[in-house]
Amino acid sequence: MNYIIFDLEWNNAYSYAKKGFMNEIIEIGAVKLNNKLETVDTFKQLIMPKLTKKLSGRCKNLTNITNEELKENGIPFSQAIKEFARWSKGENNLFMTWSNSDLYVLTSNYQAFLGNLNIDFITKYCDAQKYCMSFIERDNKNQISLSDCAQEFGIDIDVEKLHRALTDCYLTAECFKKVYDEGKLSGFVNDCDNRFFEKLIYKPYLITKPVTDVFNVYEQELICPVCKGALHRVDEFDCVNKSFRCPTKCKKCRKTFWTTVRAKKTYDKVEVFQRSIEMNRKKAKRIKKD
Repeated sequence: MNYIIFDLEWNNAYSYAKKGFMNEIIEIGAVKLNNKLETVDTFKQLIMPKLTKKLSGRCKNLTNITNEELKENGIPFSQAIKEFARWSKGENNLFMTWSNSDLYVLTSNYQAFLGNLNIDFITKYCDAQKYCMSFIERDNKNQISLSDCAQEFGIDIDVEKLHRALTDCYLTAECFKKVYDEGKLSGFVNDCDNRFFEKLIYKPYLITKPVTDVFNVYEQELICPVCKGALHRVDEFDCVNKSFRCPTKCKKCRKTFWTTVRAKKTYDKVEVFQRSIEMNRKKAKRIKKD
């Protein structure tokens, strides 16, 4: 098994095609480790931006990449990704990044600039951040930065050199080596195909129509939060704050509620959340009279 740890630097730019801002890749860096975790090769390439000729101030301050540097050494994204794919060619490669945000940006750039999601050179992927965090005991589950993880593992870092693609790759590799466990690692490996990348960039949304081809609020089983019996609608559902709300009654415990149903469409399913709050007596009596 070879381990290809890659990192992307990007600039936030406005896309007229998307009618919004997107992160455009301006640098790719990668380190290849063999099965003994030895560095056997590296890759580094600047990419000429297509959406804008100038980098944002934040991007320049964070990466120290200049517009002049990109103009002199940058190549088109399509060419850079071909060279990266050629460099990383192999059947037994596990690709890794620090968090899946890099993979998300790579996928969105493929879609925006190449018009497809044929990232066929990446067949196996692991989120190095998620893997490394599994070895760290923390009070919260917030994501940990690469520099904080390195400090946690006792790795010396030069903060000023961070946020350049190849430098971040080397540091990610050192973190990975510190906690390498072949058996545990297998549980973090994802098989990649078009469906994997489609799901990665799919944007979930809240359903605001009571009846659609994937959801029908009137078919939802409403449960009493007190006795767990069935709730019965007293009136139609109203759409309030992207949720469906209606008054309900429980015949078993004889309580009246405001019941809210929220439905979120994800890539391959609809997630339904339900909440019922008991009405005050005055409002409940009015409902009973109606």
